This record gives sequence, C-alpha cells and structure tokens, in this order.
Amino acid sequence: MTVDPWLHRWLPLLMARAGGQPVLEIGCGTGEDTATLHRAGLQILAFDLSREAVSSARARVPDATIECRDVRESFPAGARNLGVVVASLSLHYFPWVETVAIVSRIRDVLRPDGLLACRLNATDDHNHGASGYPQIEPGLYSVRGQQKRFFDEDSVLALFASGWRRVSVEHQIIHKYILAKAVWEVILEKDG
Repeated sequence: MTVDPWLHRWLPLLMARAGGQPVLEIGCGTGEDTATLHRAGLQILAFDLSREAVSSARARVPDATIECRDVRESFPAGARNLGVVVASLSLHYFPWVETVAIVSRIRDVLRPDGLLACRLNATDDHNHGASGYPQIEPGLYSVRGQQKRFFDEDSVLALFASGWRRVSVEHQIIHKYILAKAVWEVILEKDG
C-alpha cells in the first residue's frame, strides 16, 4: 500500500463544512484517512467492521473515537446533524437495495448542505475484481468469496439522484494498492 492523498484537496471544504462537529468516517480501515482528518484539526467519529483494522486505527489516531460496527446497523450515537461524512471504498459491498438504504441513512445524519465525500469501485477496476467473477445481481459480484459492487457513471448518478447536489463526480485511477485501482470519487451536498 502507498500513501493515498485523496482527501488533501478537499480538506479546506471539509473543514469549513464540519463546523466544529465531528466528521463521521464510515469504513475507516487502519486509519489512513482518519489520520489525515485528525492532522487537519478535525474531530473524528469513525468505525469499521474489522476488529483488527479498528485496533490499528486506534493505535494510529488515539484521539479519535473509533468503534467496531457494521455500516448496515445504526451509526454511532454522536452521528447527528453532521457537516461531513467520509466513506472511502466502504459502500460497495452490498446489494443495490442495501446500498441505497445506507446512502439514505448517511443523508439523514447530515445537516442541510452537509457533505458526503466518498469513493466507489469503478466498472473498469479489473485489477480488483470488476471482471471474471460470478455476478450476484447487476453490478454486484462474488470476488474471492466477498461481495463487491462496481459502479459506472449511470449507477453513481442513480445512487445519488435524490436529495443530493453534486459538487464533483470524477473517474480516477488511484495507486493506493500495489496494482492500480479504478474508482469514482464523489463529493455531494445534502439537498434541503
């Protein structure tokens, strides 16, 4: 894994929108983005499904509040009326109906004009499972025993069609892992 500076260009906007409230980070993994947000002076309320990842993230950013929980369950108690939610490569493990429900719950914890900064697997992410695996439903595949969803531009726009204003939707190739990874980087404002 290499350094993944994706949040750096968005930090001024995220800091302005946080408004003194914690940033909710969904799927924090070992805490790379958590550390970036913390170094910028933001309070962090993060969670991940993996106990090992949570342990690593806590060691990396001991001042952050980091919990072990499933994104399909309730969000942490402090996740209300937030200015920012970050979800990097953590919203693509579910059937479409569950993915839509998770995005709706994210919207519910944001205040009006709150931001969601997320990244999603792209359909051309062939190094990480976008081809050669059994399809479970359109866009969702069983990749080495794990469900993974891959998005084209139309499915990204469909996922965020209701209740969101687009700030930025970009297809990118990132180098977070040994092999290049194709993603959609999506920055949205809660509408209304």
